[in-house]
Amino acid sequence: MEVITDLSVPPWPGERTVITIGMYDGVHLGHRTVIAQVRERAAALGARSVVVTFDRHPMSIVRPESAPLLLSGLEHRLELLGSTGVDATAVVSFDDEQSHETAVGFVERVIAGALRAQAVIVGSDFHFGHMRQGNVTLLREMGERHGFTAEPVRLVPRADGVDEPVSSTAIRRALAGGEIDTANRMLGRPHEIRGTVVHGDERGRTIGFPTANVAVPGGMCIPADGVYAAVYRRPDGSEHPCAVNIGRRPTFYNDAPHSLIEAHLLDFAGDMYGERASVQFLAFLRSERRFAGLDELKDQLVLDIEHARTAVLARRGRL
Repeated sequence: MEVITDLSVPPWPGERTVITIGMYDGVHLGHRTVIAQVRERAAALGARSVVVTFDRHPMSIVRPESAPLLLSGLEHRLELLGSTGVDATAVVSFDDEQSHETAVGFVERVIAGALRAQAVIVGSDFHFGHMRQGNVTLLREMGERHGFTAEPVRLVPRADGVDEPVSSTAIRRALAGGEIDTANRMLGRPHEIRGTVVHGDERGRTIGFPTANVAVPGGMCIPADGVYAAVYRRPDGSEHPCAVNIGRRPTFYNDAPHSLIEAHLLDFAGDMYGERASVQFLAFLRSERRFAGLDELKDQLVLDIEHARTAVLARRGRL
């Protein structure tokens, strides 16, 4: 997949495109349905298929106090978009100046200008431009002048009977409740966080259960506090089943300032400090709780590890 960051000039002079526009946070099943239609339409027209996205969530500039936590950072999002088979992703830098561009201006500069769109395919609830004044109706009106069609796509319903579409918002809500299975079904893959292994208080090592303390950048969506079965992927591509504790370690601290993400890799020993890691969550095992002492905690950790092993074996490859 080609990544375009300069839209001051047409990246493919003389060629037309079929595009979709959005944040595409998480690249969930709903997103993939839209992109599949973009690819199909582009193939029929002999055009390039393109996703137009933003380097950061527009809300982080327009109304930062209300900006949602992200399901995927930009690098991860581009990897996920690449896996859809789309020809290219155009990344628009979203800053204060961009936040004031009108919907009409965006159509003229990006959609009709740089990308020479022949068709625009978006969700039926799509809005864009300053004050979110752009919508499918505006795209259709401007398409008549600039030679492109605007085609709304019906949102993909959830498969679990809940009467709402698959959305990044619904996935965030599921993760906030520790509902990993629900989130993963909507994503079509395990929810993944990425970060760097940093030094902690090394308490796990002292009691025989060493953990990798994964520091995740601020603003990312982390599952609710609790213990999870997961898969830890190292920079060399190797994958290791693990039990992950997210929480404030109430057995040791009465008032920890924030939750930590601590992954105990099964059947693994080695130095991971400083490495970039990813953790893919497969199952919720239990809520975090305070134990009466170290012996009770260690007994529970043995159970957590075995439950994690069983859950990983049962779920890996299912999504």
